[in-house]
Amino acid sequence: MTDLASPLRAVTYNTFCGGLDAGVDTRLRLQTEMLHGLRPDVLCLQEGLGWTHRHLCQVADALGMVPVTMARTRVQREPGPPNYTAMLYNPAALQLLDWCAVGRDAFHHALIQARLRPRAAKDGRRDFFAFGTHFAWPDGDSRLREARFLTDYGGTFPGAPGGAVLLGDLNTPDREPENWESIPRNLHSRYRLVLPTGEFGGADRRAVQVLLESGWQDPQKKFGDPAAATVGYFYPNEPVLWRLDYTFTSGYVTPVDYFVWDTAAARKLGDHLPVVCDVMVGAAA
Repeated sequence: MTDLASPLRAVTYNTFCGGLDAGVDTRLRLQTEMLHGLRPDVLCLQEGLGWTHRHLCQVADALGMVPVTMARTRVQREPGPPNYTAMLYNPAALQLLDWCAVGRDAFHHALIQARLRPRAAKDGRRDFFAFGTHFAWPDGDSRLREARFLTDYGGTFPGAPGGAVLLGDLNTPDREPENWESIPRNLHSRYRLVLPTGEFGGADRRAVQVLLESGWQDPQKKFGDPAAATVGYFYPNEPVLWRLDYTFTSGYVTPVDYFVWDTAAARKLGDHLPVVCDVMVGAAA
């Protein structure tokens, strides 16, 4: 059992097509080995494309974790395999008190909310929310709408615990690229502001910015390399280093360490890198 003086580890990771290649799970098994080495206590996995309950249990068993849920993407390609966002937790460190899927018909993918309690806690004063999500990829307007489901939890909110952690592929660039010509022009509408004239503006960071303006904290500003990226190494025609994957904290969930797991082996396993954040969960005042 993790004591209250020990940090909890939160990890988010986009698996790239569920870690499956033509239905074969070799890459998923290697991804699971990588995640096992990171020792997550709370884990959000995006893009479980083609997953069944068997894949979720396979990952959970290998990690010694328990699924919170696996939420299906609302917007699907038909015909085509289902796509899921999943959340898991470490039962040796945490108790799951409740969970729900938020905004089910409003999200392109999903938003999972879990109320968790450190195992060593004697009461609910250290309960916190863990949110796991995957924001829409097509446009910044959709991402901004989705972000607004989370702004309430950047500060005190009636009925909510006093702390939270957000784990997600937010599909939102963290910076202007050195040259927009590095990105195929037909992909610009995903990442750039679209002006009233239909012309492109700068990087559309509104979804992330509204979260930060609402009180959510970005641990990457305090720990590690502020320029660390989670994408940009995988596609030859899109070599732009961006952070699209985030962990944010609020309230008495306090970050004590943070890093992007960027290794040669991790880069071979998909088009995103894992983001790791260690947090302390303090009692409410």
